[in-house]
Amino acid sequence: MTTRTFLITGASSGLGRAFAEGALEAGHTVVGTVRRAEDLEKFEALAPGRAHARQLDVTDDKAVFAVVDEVEKSVGPIDVVIANAGYGHEGVFEESPMSELRAQFDTNVFGVAATVHAVLPGMRKRRSGHIFAVSSMGGLMTVPGLAYYHGSKYAVEGMLETLAKEVSGFGVRVTIIEPGSFRTDWAGRSMVRSDRSIEDYDELFEPIRAARQAASGNQLGNPAKAAEAVLKVIDAEKPPVHLVLGSDALRLVGNGRAAVTAEIEAWDELSRSTDFADGHQIGSN
Repeated sequence: MTTRTFLITGASSGLGRAFAEGALEAGHTVVGTVRRAEDLEKFEALAPGRAHARQLDVTDDKAVFAVVDEVEKSVGPIDVVIANAGYGHEGVFEESPMSELRAQFDTNVFGVAATVHAVLPGMRKRRSGHIFAVSSMGGLMTVPGLAYYHGSKYAVEGMLETLAKEVSGFGVRVTIIEPGSFRTDWAGRSMVRSDRSIEDYDELFEPIRAARQAASGNQLGNPAKAAEAVLKVIDAEKPPVHLVLGSDALRLVGNGRAAVTAEIEAWDELSRSTDFADGHQIGSN
């Protein structure tokens, strides 16, 4: 088996912790970033000598670059990065303040971008490496009450799908992970919830919020199996750019994308009507 050096952000809990434990159990070396100093020793105790912890806030661009530089010098070249650090925001769009949108993007979008920016030069020069970013099934479909979260994950999808096309000739592989509902704290202590303030949304949103809170801790997805899936993708000859995890995600993403396709087809004639009648686009066939 080829052993690799992983960098996983947000590795103190949830899917990040599961990815780290899976990689360590498989014999790899893992550098996991954590927010709190008290989590450093706990992480390194998972596999002394192969589990390395670094304290990091991914919203601090300079710190992200400094950690990656230090890791490559002290631990070794990073073969696999999993940009996992992130959190969920729940709230009706009209009720959610702009400050919470900016905070959501600071972590879920700019934190991912900084992490990928930091590891990419080394991978490109070595002509090898695998970049993972944890998006969500919510990066490919939407439900009411998660507008800011969906927005952040759609942004990750667009960035990383583009990146995959840009680096494919350099031996660098890119995979966007789109988990469904996994048994983590995502919908519990890790979620920021905007206060309710507009009665008009009660009928729509109150049942959604209550159902999500009731489901927390009882989700269908097994984090350890998600880690196993990611390890299989790393060893695949042709890994996917999009990796949907969970039967619920397959169903909801499939339904969401089918609805978009149906709407595009329904308005096909109007869409075509905006072309110049005698026009020919440069570069088109």
